[in-house]
Amino acid sequence: MFSREELDQVIKAYDIRGLVEEQITPEFTFVLGTAFARFLIEEREPATVVIGEDMRPSSDDLATAFADGLNSQGLDAIRIGLASTDMLYFASGSLNLPGAMFTASHNPAAYNGIKLAKSGARPIGSESGLLRIKDLMSSEIPMKLGPIGVTTQRELLNEYVDFLLGLFGADEFTSGRRLKIVVDAGNGMAGFTAPALMSRLNVELVPLYFELDGNFQNHEANPIEPKNLVDLVKRVKREKADIGLAFDGDADRCFLVDERGELVNPSALTSLIAIRELKRKPGSTIIYNLISSQAVPEIVLENGGKPLRSRVGHSYIKKMMAESGAVFGGEHSGHFYFSDFWRADSGALAALFAIAELSHSDKPLSELIAPLNRYFSSGEINTRVDNPSESIAFIKASFEMDYLIDDLDGITVTGPDWWFNVRASNTEPLLRLNVEAHSLEQLKQVQSQVLALIG
Repeated sequence: MFSREELDQVIKAYDIRGLVEEQITPEFTFVLGTAFARFLIEEREPATVVIGEDMRPSSDDLATAFADGLNSQGLDAIRIGLASTDMLYFASGSLNLPGAMFTASHNPAAYNGIKLAKSGARPIGSESGLLRIKDLMSSEIPMKLGPIGVTTQRELLNEYVDFLLGLFGADEFTSGRRLKIVVDAGNGMAGFTAPALMSRLNVELVPLYFELDGNFQNHEANPIEPKNLVDLVKRVKREKADIGLAFDGDADRCFLVDERGELVNPSALTSLIAIRELKRKPGSTIIYNLISSQAVPEIVLENGGKPLRSRVGHSYIKKMMAESGAVFGGEHSGHFYFSDFWRADSGALAALFAIAELSHSDKPLSELIAPLNRYFSSGEINTRVDNPSESIAFIKASFEMDYLIDDLDGITVTGPDWWFNVRASNTEPLLRLNVEAHSLEQLKQVQSQVLALIG
């Protein structure tokens, strides 16, 4: 049993994350396993949970304690061993079982965490079960009378690869031109999944940091930070590669680098995938989050689709996809969601869309993407503040007399040829700022103005 204060520190809006040995311990994950079991029983979910884990040194022990907690309440567990987060979603979706993924994603080595899902890879966030699980963890859970559950092992890597490739045409990756691809796994789980996937494609693979190492000996597995792309950029240029791929620690996010070593704007990749999906399913709904480029809804409309704006966060987008019937959703943070993948996000699947499009084009990636980049973007700028909510209120008061403001997620302020969004981090005392403008001069002006207000 844990106090509400302890639980509030690690149970976030859509996952559980904290420091190993201090917050996320085997004792903690055992209690989490018992609480998750009780929650699943209440929800009339299947009585078996599939469990995956990343390469962090603590993941195996934490997953074992969690499975023991499930078993103590009479539920069975299937351990699939090393997995990317989207591989766990595949397991949960294809087996139609609840799931748990042990990972701290892009966080440094001192952290670990758990992402939970209902059967069919349905997300569990604060509004869809985490608050109830927190309540159960803070109360005494009686030991179940009767038989305990059992834990078994199962390998799913090949089935996962088969499924991803099966979402494309039979000759999609064999009839196009051969590509040279540099993949930076960042010592994360892409070092496990990428070789199995790339070996099935007509590509020359150049691996970078494929050694699984939860201490991240080369660089943090967080490709949204430019410093973590430096090695990939150098290698793409040196190899004269067609494309570079960078994955985060649990490989559910993917970032692209073009043949010049330039980062591909994630919003442009959202637009590229949206165009392909709208050709396959005309008139479909496409979801984009509110820090995506304004070019995304424009391009969706131009291609006959229905754009739908979402707040940031996987549980929100997945819920909106279920409600709207959207075929695809893209987040500017590098998460991409597919209706054919149980509305879950997959970095590998996003990469396959880009590879398929590039292999059947005679243009380099930079030219292929150029028409999708219409405006100037700041990227996400993080600033540590003492009180994020007070800072947001102050910024809102500075703009609300003259500009349109909405508060779907933080605040979004829209001017005649620019917009910006400021929102609080779910995990740290940070404000996250994103600015987009029609000109570089306007971008710099708005960015400077807002950062001055934050300061």
